[in-house]
Amino acid sequence: MKHFKFYNKKDILSLTKVRKFETRLGETIQYLKAEIGWPESLLQSNAKYVLLGIPEDIGVKANHGLGGADTTWLPFLHDFLNAQSNDFLTGENILLLGHFDFGDLKYLIENNAYGPDELVMAYRHAVNMIDEEVEDILKVIAAAKKIPIVIGGGHNNSYPIIKGVSKGLHKADLTPLAQINCINLDAHADYKNMEGRHSGNPFRYAETDGFMGKYAIIGLHESYVSQNVLTELHGNPFIQYSTYEDIFIHERKNFIQAISQATGFTEDTFTGIELGLDAIEYTLSSACTPSGITVLQARQYINFAATDAKVAYLHLSEGVSQLADGTRDEKTGRLLSYLVSDFVKVGEGMR
Repeated sequence: MKHFKFYNKKDILSLTKVRKFETRLGETIQYLKAEIGWPESLLQSNAKYVLLGIPEDIGVKANHGLGGADTTWLPFLHDFLNAQSNDFLTGENILLLGHFDFGDLKYLIENNAYGPDELVMAYRHAVNMIDEEVEDILKVIAAAKKIPIVIGGGHNNSYPIIKGVSKGLHKADLTPLAQINCINLDAHADYKNMEGRHSGNPFRYAETDGFMGKYAIIGLHESYVSQNVLTELHGNPFIQYSTYEDIFIHERKNFIQAISQATGFTEDTFTGIELGLDAIEYTLSSACTPSGITVLQARQYINFAATDAKVAYLHLSEGVSQLADGTRDEKTGRLLSYLVSDFVKVGEGMR
């Protein structure tokens, strides 16, 4: 894997603040054994979850967005690895695999004299390369019957995650077809035209290529979905959605009912759980919103969906610790740590 860094015990402990009379997640979390190959080491591990990062903003920029989605992985790790290992959550059921580093692709693109249109096309070409490597890793994880927890990065990575996980589950004889469903809590449908790969069209590609069966969207913002996409959502029997306005403005259903409808719609097979952090109000992202769900509601979504769905993976995307314009928010890493902890607690039966 050209762009993937696998972690060892030394890497993990370098980020963990060891303290007397306390045990941190970084001291109990699993890692690959150096003496054997990584797929074999993964198979030998008894961990249920495999945690990895895709810190890149190439897909966001390919969608004309503001960069910064590549800045959240390390702040998340600092917070997560230094959380307490206790009766509520231990790290023993999680294997920390490592992270992708696509910095060379970004450097190559941004240090050439591209015009605006050429720059976007270069980003989109790079997303295709990212897709291939992400798919390869996720396929191996799913085939080993592990549940991936992926920290982004842009929402563009949903496509190779869906593709890789669906292929891996099929290879492991867990699905009759190489196809899974998806639930996405997001302000945007990310179902734009297939004009080249970017963060705005991963689910369109996943469906068209036959790797996504059903798609449920929760909290779609009515002002940020184009009419042509809305028409297609209406006419597709394999897509179900509820808008933010339906839930919180007109109160035609409550939030938990919206999640329940999504999990019911997708219950026929394994389902990926997606959360775009740009759906959470005032959370730093390339599309930060003043009107969105609360952090509490985001945590409730993760808890309820992980409890009620046949989980294929968790993908937390679009979070930013520092935007390209210099805006910073050090709390994004802590937010991701809470969300991952909530997800794992459900699988361990801690809640």
